[in-house]
Amino acid sequence: MIRFPRWKIVLIALVVAFGFAFAAPNLLTPAQRSALPSWLPNQAMNLGLDLRGGSHLLLEVDVRSIFRERLTNLIQSMRTELRRERIPYRNIGAVADATTVTIIDPDKAGPGGTTNIERARQLLRGIEQGIELQAEDGGKLTLRYSEEARRERLNQALVQSIEIVRRRVDEFGTTEPTIQRQGEDRILVQLPGVDDPERVKRLIGRTAKMTFHLVDDRFPAGGPMPATPPAGTMFAPLEDARVTGGQSVMYVIQRRVMVSGDTLVDSQPTYDQGQPVVSFRFDSIGARKFAQATQQNVGKPFAIVLDGKIISAPVIREPILGGSGIITGGFTVEEAQDLSVLLRAGALPAPMTILEERTVGPDLGADSIAAGEIACVIGFILVVVFMVLAYSTFGLFANVALIMNLIILVAAMSLLQATLTLPGIAGIVLTMGMAVDANVLIFERIREEIRVGRSMLSAIEAGYQRAFSAIIDSNLTTLIAAILLFEFGTGPVRGFAVTLAIGLMTSMFTAIMLTRYIISVYVALRRPKALPV
Repeated sequence: MIRFPRWKIVLIALVVAFGFAFAAPNLLTPAQRSALPSWLPNQAMNLGLDLRGGSHLLLEVDVRSIFRERLTNLIQSMRTELRRERIPYRNIGAVADATTVTIIDPDKAGPGGTTNIERARQLLRGIEQGIELQAEDGGKLTLRYSEEARRERLNQALVQSIEIVRRRVDEFGTTEPTIQRQGEDRILVQLPGVDDPERVKRLIGRTAKMTFHLVDDRFPAGGPMPATPPAGTMFAPLEDARVTGGQSVMYVIQRRVMVSGDTLVDSQPTYDQGQPVVSFRFDSIGARKFAQATQQNVGKPFAIVLDGKIISAPVIREPILGGSGIITGGFTVEEAQDLSVLLRAGALPAPMTILEERTVGPDLGADSIAAGEIACVIGFILVVVFMVLAYSTFGLFANVALIMNLIILVAAMSLLQATLTLPGIAGIVLTMGMAVDANVLIFERIREEIRVGRSMLSAIEAGYQRAFSAIIDSNLTTLIAAILLFEFGTGPVRGFAVTLAIGLMTSMFTAIMLTRYIISVYVALRRPKALPV
């Protein structure tokens, strides 16, 4: 027992040094940490929403709009294919969650002797994957997406929405956000430290679908408008608050999209003639389409439409061949920054609504931190006093290991950039009790070995060996519970699970190796006649 392997001594020294090095930055202010050399540890634990304050949002993806858009595209594809094959039809449109079309003269033989209805069925059955086709009397065909295709599309939309929300939040500069799926069509967003929740909601909630359309110059903006838009056109309001005669300024624009915002590759806030504007740049495909559209329409106005509203409607003065341009619209600096973020991050596949919103103020977070500190201090004092009263000098050794355990725990969380939440503080308090639990098992086993007549060194050796299996079993079962909490829990529950799991691993090290080394050094130096346990 007195002879301790050299590799274990080196390992203990390295872990202790690691603990002090990576835990120390938590005692510094952010300014002091940023001033440290890059080769020194300079990361501190992140505080969660309940400690730092911030915003909690629960978003719901509009599933119905996803399939409305898909059905609209499907109708257009059906129309194109039927015309190409010269199959006569009528009454094509969407009904509920399906599209319908009626084939004219369904039993009439076409090329090759095949009837119109059979040709249409063969043509439409393969128009898109996941389509189910149903034929009815009178030549009516109904197409709808299968349940499997709907689930797959919904899952893709959720994954895409989460990724786009994450990009927008990252652009906003929030550290350690929580963005995760909840249920079939909801997204949980937690943003610690956010002091402008309204701006965040505007940034996250907008679909940000941008398109470029030609303006019908027969109907100037602000002038008299037709009762219904002419064929191939649609009404679009100006986004800002300007009104004429008590009504928003309306434009008549072509339905056909000149260029889609999907081809944008970059967008940045900048200035033009001293005014905030947004610059944009297309990829090669978008640049080619934009150049062709501007070459053919010099002198005509075109509208930049974002989420169904016109943000700018400039006149094409000359062909724009470089694949880049600017968007003007009387923006403030903040509006220009937010719009560039939205365009860079990409459009959401479907609109989202905010179902739940909570804002945690920094004062409440400060109260939670103070309460957590009090709980930790009281728990630490009670554990220390108990160990000294119960196990004398060995209890002091266990307390030294407990302090080191807490330091290593903080260091590990800082290195991993784990987020500390209020339940995480509870996990630290629980870890303190579990950290000495292993020592309690060992010390009690040593006492039992002494009672049966073993020598001092033999009792210490047997105590560690025979308590080891019980320590492993108890910590392993708790670790499994922590893993399950992390896997199936959300938000603060995960914070508790992370703290508990890290605390379990650090307590195993301090109890089995550090405390044992301290005892071996004590026995080698003091050579007591009886163990103070």
